[in-house]
Amino acid sequence: MTAFDDLMTYVRETEALSQVAGRLGWDMETVMPPGAIQQRAEENAAMASVLHARLSAPQIGEWLAAAEAPDAAGAAQLRLISREFERVQKVPARLASDLARATARAHKIWAKAREDEDPAAFLPALAEVLAIRREEAACIAGEGGELYDALLGEYEPGAKATELAAIFDALRPGLVELRAAVRGQPKAPSVAGIFEEEAQLALSREVAAAFGYDFERGRIDKAVHPFSSGSGLDVRITTRTSPTDPFNCLYSTIHEVGHATYEQNIDAAYLLTPVGAGVSMGVHESQSRIYENQLGRSRAFTGWLYGRMRDRFGDFGIADEEAFFAAVNAVHDGFIRTEADEVQYNLHVMLRFDLERALISGDLEVADLEAAWNERFLKDFGFAVDKPSHGMLQDVHWSEGLFGYFPTYSLGNVYAGCLHEALRADQPGLDADLAKGDPSAATAWLREKVQRHGGLFEARELITEAIGTAPTEAPLLSYLNEKFGGLYGL
Repeated sequence: MTAFDDLMTYVRETEALSQVAGRLGWDMETVMPPGAIQQRAEENAAMASVLHARLSAPQIGEWLAAAEAPDAAGAAQLRLISREFERVQKVPARLASDLARATARAHKIWAKAREDEDPAAFLPALAEVLAIRREEAACIAGEGGELYDALLGEYEPGAKATELAAIFDALRPGLVELRAAVRGQPKAPSVAGIFEEEAQLALSREVAAAFGYDFERGRIDKAVHPFSSGSGLDVRITTRTSPTDPFNCLYSTIHEVGHATYEQNIDAAYLLTPVGAGVSMGVHESQSRIYENQLGRSRAFTGWLYGRMRDRFGDFGIADEEAFFAAVNAVHDGFIRTEADEVQYNLHVMLRFDLERALISGDLEVADLEAAWNERFLKDFGFAVDKPSHGMLQDVHWSEGLFGYFPTYSLGNVYAGCLHEALRADQPGLDADLAKGDPSAATAWLREKVQRHGGLFEARELITEAIGTAPTEAPLLSYLNEKFGGLYGL
């Protein structure tokens, strides 16, 4: 056994334990009895402590110093292990367990506060989580380092907040201009009726399978906030239903299938290793967004989906396939990020990005967050937040300590725009398959270009290799202008 072999054996055991910890999170979101939260908080803290000890163990440094990579994949493993080792060593074990304990409690407090429309009930828990994350960021960033960049690096390694802000600044004017133009046009049609939950879930399972989700290695459950969990041979997703809005269920499912199939399609040789997971959350989001939007909301695919909806639900107030395409892609005023149309979605993300940067820097206090949110929302969207669950309480992320995560959603949209442009160039006849409810040619292209590699390459390198040029926001803006310009006769 070489130093590399010893290191990889140790890392695989650690990755297996990490998957177990992730399963505890899935259970907490889906089937855990509500009275178990205090015990689960301690269980999560114990797992976090064990993982921190393993990830920061001195022998990792010794193995890294002696290890020689046998091939390119091995070199990538060493790069990722070294990055994680350096990061974890800077963070005291106490903080890792404190964060796991605090976020388990905060999540349940957030869910109850959201249900009760009571932001004040959530603020102490949020303040506790924020304080821990600030302390963690200070440990990672070091003297004079940027705290927000230290947290962002956990989700998008190597990215800087200033660079992402520049991308968002380039996106914002085009999005605002397109939104203003659309708002002057007649409203799109909307579905009408009551859509039985089991029929929604049955259709969502059919659509998930069409997009390549492997139910032998996954399952679909319900959660307050849809998510994907796991990697390799056990990748689970959740969705949600609304009796009056079947699109919420269907497109939440397609979105999470994009995440899940990325994990399922990574080369099996990388199972339970650092390379055996998505390279970054920006790339991860590119898969979920291109599945959901460029493919799932395309004119061709919605034509097929319209027929399946009629089969399941009968008449639901939409006259034909073209009207259904317009309904699926309606630009509408709304409060909820996950339900936002493609034109306005990134404006929701930018709002959160700016607010959480201010929270981490100390320029914004938790006590002032609701007022700051409401003021910014009114400025950006032109109408006032009507209740906290439509405002600062709508997202699960801050209760889980995921500061630095939000900007990866818009970065993923940028990557998705680039990938879609390249995909269409490579497969000019794609719509004929989509019109039959068959996105397999597109998902196979994404599997080959992006998904199978896992963490073999850095995120930007991976996208550049897939599309043949450096990624920019231009393809996303071009796609949005062409699609919504056509829909609204601009």
